[in-house]
Amino acid sequence: MLRIQNYINGQLMPPQSGHYLDNIEPATGQVYGEIPDSGASDVAAAVAAAEAALPAWRARSAEERGRLLVRIAALIDANIERLAHAESQDNGKPLSLARVMDIPRAASNFHFFGTAAEHFASEAHMQEGVALNYTVRHPIGVVGCISPWNLPLYLFTWKIAPALAVGCCVVAKPSEITPATAFLLGELCIEAGLPPGVLNIVHGTGPGCGQAIVEHPGIKAISFTGGTATGRHLARTAAPMFKKLSLELGGKNPNLVFADCELAAAVATSIRSSFANQGQICLCGSRIFIERPIYEDFKAEFLKQLETQKIGDPLDATTKQGALVSEAHLNKVLDYIKLAHEEGGVLLAGGQRATVPGRCADGYFLEPTVFENLPHDCRTNQEEIFGPVVTLTPFDTEAEAVAWANSTDYGLSATVWTANLNRAHRVAQSLHSGIVWVNTWLHRDLRTPFGGMKNSGVGREGGLEALRFFTEAQNVCVKF
Repeated sequence: MLRIQNYINGQLMPPQSGHYLDNIEPATGQVYGEIPDSGASDVAAAVAAAEAALPAWRARSAEERGRLLVRIAALIDANIERLAHAESQDNGKPLSLARVMDIPRAASNFHFFGTAAEHFASEAHMQEGVALNYTVRHPIGVVGCISPWNLPLYLFTWKIAPALAVGCCVVAKPSEITPATAFLLGELCIEAGLPPGVLNIVHGTGPGCGQAIVEHPGIKAISFTGGTATGRHLARTAAPMFKKLSLELGGKNPNLVFADCELAAAVATSIRSSFANQGQICLCGSRIFIERPIYEDFKAEFLKQLETQKIGDPLDATTKQGALVSEAHLNKVLDYIKLAHEEGGVLLAGGQRATVPGRCADGYFLEPTVFENLPHDCRTNQEEIFGPVVTLTPFDTEAEAVAWANSTDYGLSATVWTANLNRAHRVAQSLHSGIVWVNTWLHRDLRTPFGGMKNSGVGREGGLEALRFFTEAQNVCVKF
């Protein structure tokens, strides 16, 4: 049994209440560990440690801070197998996916921001013969970082690394559903020599631990990734306290496939963008709109390739579809499949809970599911399902496809498939999405801004946007 501990003031320690929660392996449905059920007293201890560490940490040069972050990145790389196994067991995702995406990207986050802080330039404005204005950016102070369960270490480090790089100290909460790699990160930070209190990791539930982080007056900014409803609640708490907020929320992302696309690439990538990580990525394309002349060809090839998406034990190297993260989430997705039937959808594939023999017989597996014949404005096509469920819909005109793509309350990402460069630019700029990929998906450059429009969030992460978020701008005017 893995007993996870909090990482506070440079030490691994139990929750002050002594209470723990069960940690369940999604692939087996069995309890395999315990998670601290931390509360306000644990958060208060973490904030106190962060406040004590802040003066010395912010006084270090960007180069000194960066060297420590790069050291952590190297330790993540050196422990990739251990971390990947922990991520797979904790989340249910295939080990092969954790090994090539989650853990390497976590290392990249620390390396990128560890080096980026040295190149974070300020601005100067000369009023000729009158004055010089220049901008100084100060670390905002102690910040709270709250991350989700779908890409646990990847998104956890995506928030922590830029905050540490600019000189903030952090109180961070991983999801209580997938806490293992955050716990291991605390061990690696001790090994790297990160000063006590600079990073504090507190485990627990949203109401018990997350709310305490958001409410604590010593925390000056909150960076949150998760569901839109939770983000709305978080904003109601933090906004009256004038905390700085970055909210990366849900998505209901469209794929627009035009008849002049490279069909083989469009199908193969759409399979990946629909079902990677069991559809549990906020950037997954769950609504696929296909121009009518190629609709039947696309559908036939899509369903053919779907047959190769082997469902199995996440530890099996041939598995492409692992388990959903929890029984509650599995039941939520099954409810949406039932809804799609009620709304008149025609089931083309999947739609049932899957059984994996052996040790995974009680796991939370679901067949990749495809519907057609659903109107663009039905609930199945409007609400975030966050599972391996997609819809195929033919369209006749570019304007129709764009209107349908923009019809939801979400605006995180979109994908456009076309060989026409003019159309690619035109459609991309017509889409209400923070990220638009053309003839690709999940192609990430850490220098670019990341975030959504509408109910998909507030603010941007990544690159200079992240460094700006965790700092306060100060203008200094010197009169000649």
